[in-house]
Amino acid sequence: MPLEEIAVSADFALLLASAAILGYVARLTKQPTIVAYVLTGVVIGPIGLGLITGESGLIEVIAELGLGFLLFLLGIKMSFEDIKEIMRPVGKIAVGQAILQAVASTTLALLLGFTLYQSLILALATTFGATPIIVKVLSDKDELKSLYGRVDIGVLIFQDIYLVFALAILAVGTVDSAEQIAFSISRVIVLMIVMGVGAYLASKYVLPTLLRASATNKSALFTVGIAWAFVFIYAAEVLDLSVELGAFIAGLALANLPYSTELKEQMRPVTDLFIAVFFASIALQMERGQLLVYWQEAVIASFALLTINFFIVFGLFYSQKFDMETSFLGTISMLQVSEFSIVLGALAVNEGFVAEAILGFLSLMALITMPISTYYVIYNREIYERVRPYLERFEHDDPIEFDPLTYENHAVIVGYDGVTGRLTETLENRFEDVVFVEDQRERIETLRRKDLEFIFGDSRHGEIRKDANVREAALVLSTLDRTDINRRLIEDAGNADVIVLANDEADANELEQTGASHVIREQQLLEDAVSTILAGVDDEGTIGEKNDVIRWKNEAGTRSREGDFDV
Repeated sequence: MPLEEIAVSADFALLLASAAILGYVARLTKQPTIVAYVLTGVVIGPIGLGLITGESGLIEVIAELGLGFLLFLLGIKMSFEDIKEIMRPVGKIAVGQAILQAVASTTLALLLGFTLYQSLILALATTFGATPIIVKVLSDKDELKSLYGRVDIGVLIFQDIYLVFALAILAVGTVDSAEQIAFSISRVIVLMIVMGVGAYLASKYVLPTLLRASATNKSALFTVGIAWAFVFIYAAEVLDLSVELGAFIAGLALANLPYSTELKEQMRPVTDLFIAVFFASIALQMERGQLLVYWQEAVIASFALLTINFFIVFGLFYSQKFDMETSFLGTISMLQVSEFSIVLGALAVNEGFVAEAILGFLSLMALITMPISTYYVIYNREIYERVRPYLERFEHDDPIEFDPLTYENHAVIVGYDGVTGRLTETLENRFEDVVFVEDQRERIETLRRKDLEFIFGDSRHGEIRKDANVREAALVLSTLDRTDINRRLIEDAGNADVIVLANDEADANELEQTGASHVIREQQLLEDAVSTILAGVDDEGTIGEKNDVIRWKNEAGTRSREGDFDV
């Protein structure tokens, strides 16, 4: 192996090892891992020990893929169905934010002594929210599908679109040619439309068949998902579009397909690895000398823009009649200087628009605001509780109401077979919604033919259980004889009545102690046992007089701690 390749591999290994150590320390001290990853780049990069520089091609590629895959997963999670009801106010917030923040940033830069030309470049670069931080933290908090989470994601989509336009304008290399700028923007619009139409047609006529064929083998499903993401990442790269936008479009094409949740779970570990490299690589691009040229101005601008942008974004949320909680939570997620600021700044330097010191100014602002913002996004609800008494007096009389697309007080059936198939009618008579969780393709096809609600995926994945909304279910029935999965279902189930299978007495005792409502020992008794249990369900879908635990087993009928029962 050539020495250069060995050096690149050593850099990558050092980066991962350092990120793992600092990430572990962050968990021990209950600090955000994102901050640990950013500090990794600071410590081992040019700013700190100088062990690694941003010139490593492998790190640069993996970091860019990390951001691309993060946007790919975001696309899978956030179909346009999720935000179409609030698209109009989201559009107004996004456009208003871009204009008002640009004016505020330009004014502030002028006051700090920058020239008008420099101020305009700085305003252009500081308009965008930090997509990776917002998406990662909201995903970890399970709030991507909350109302404020949907609004923030909608605003980020708009920002990603006009980021592409900004890159196209700077790539022209001169602002003297209005005709060239118009051509560049028109080209971007056409190419985005072409990619969008291609993704839509594929989601209708190609992907369902392709994913259905690969669903029997989880490795094949993972490979198809990765390949699909790379198709759009490559297309965006070839067409000089944003890799992130291409990946997001690829994810949107999968969003409404039944295999998307399982695919998302399979890709999550790879994405987490890549995104850790991405956050660490941010500081690797920075030079200590560049950061210090305008360090005082950067510190002042960071805290000034955090404050100014809060009032701008909060005012825009409030003007669209969102309630106070949504306005506040949505606002404090969108205030930081983004990693895209560094991207735009670097391009402006390369094209000769500004000096390298301006890139250092933007880099230091990102380094200050991104870690700070991670904390206040994580603790956004705690912060809101402290200021709520002062904000409630300004609450709208008729704020926007939004019902999330989720199940509630429903039945979740893990595993579809002949028994649960025969129980379907009984369950549908008792519960408004009955959702099956299944990971076998043949059974999924049966559920599809019978027009039954289902989620494709392995119920051991937390995201699958979240999509089924196990926590808000009224009944959870598992036909699996996997104690580990059944234990997780019980722990997630909240106040639901949980009926599970057990392999033996030891498993039954463990599931009982975990909190199962009913433990069934024999598969062949499942149908009769569930029918008997459901006979006690009232009109509202809850079991009125239920025993602590019923141990249904094929030994002289069944017994429970309450007494004997015959099946």
